[in-house]
Amino acid sequence: MNGVHDMGGMHGFGPIEAEPGEPTFHHEWEARCLALNRAMGFAGIWNIDEARAAIENLPPHRYLAMSYYERWALRLQNLLTERGLVDDQEITAGHASRPGKPLPRMLDPDDVAAVLSRGSYGREATRPARFQPGDCVRARNMQPATHTRLPRYVRGRVGTVESIRGCHVFPDSSAIGQGEEPQWLYAVRFEGRALWGEQADPNLKVSIEAFEPYLQPA
Repeated sequence: MNGVHDMGGMHGFGPIEAEPGEPTFHHEWEARCLALNRAMGFAGIWNIDEARAAIENLPPHRYLAMSYYERWALRLQNLLTERGLVDDQEITAGHASRPGKPLPRMLDPDDVAAVLSRGSYGREATRPARFQPGDCVRARNMQPATHTRLPRYVRGRVGTVESIRGCHVFPDSSAIGQGEEPQWLYAVRFEGRALWGEQADPNLKVSIEAFEPYLQPA
């Protein structure tokens, strides 16, 4: 969707300031927030694309006012509420007021390492890739109302396929409960001036990973 989260290429947000010696967590509650999100993700009630979409759906004024883990906390609260695992009264009270619903599976200590590692979303291809390295492609000028991984700043722009990344779960369909619909994934390179005009650094190049439905021949 065209949400405030898609900030790539936008003006007005200032430079990204790296924090020297930045700790993994700034506060203890952030670690607990990560653990809760991972545990609920393991339960299998929602998938990673639905979880990403839940952050994108946060109201812009709240999204911009929150820290990274504050967004994660509100995302989790919203997903739990939407699926009837908690209600607003329990959130306000800070404790359960009814017996909990059974989950498809519970996180065991032996599963923690696997939960913290990145899973594989590669899938068997059912057809040949449409594009090949060196092909000139245009990113579709699409304006989806739901989750997508195609950044706004490349839409309608022409780039070059660098490589084929294999066939993977398609986030756009996975996020809205329409199944995995595996699609070919490509690395596509764009010239800076193709994205931001003649005033852009002539040496700047931006590479993104783009699914096949995002692209068309240029």
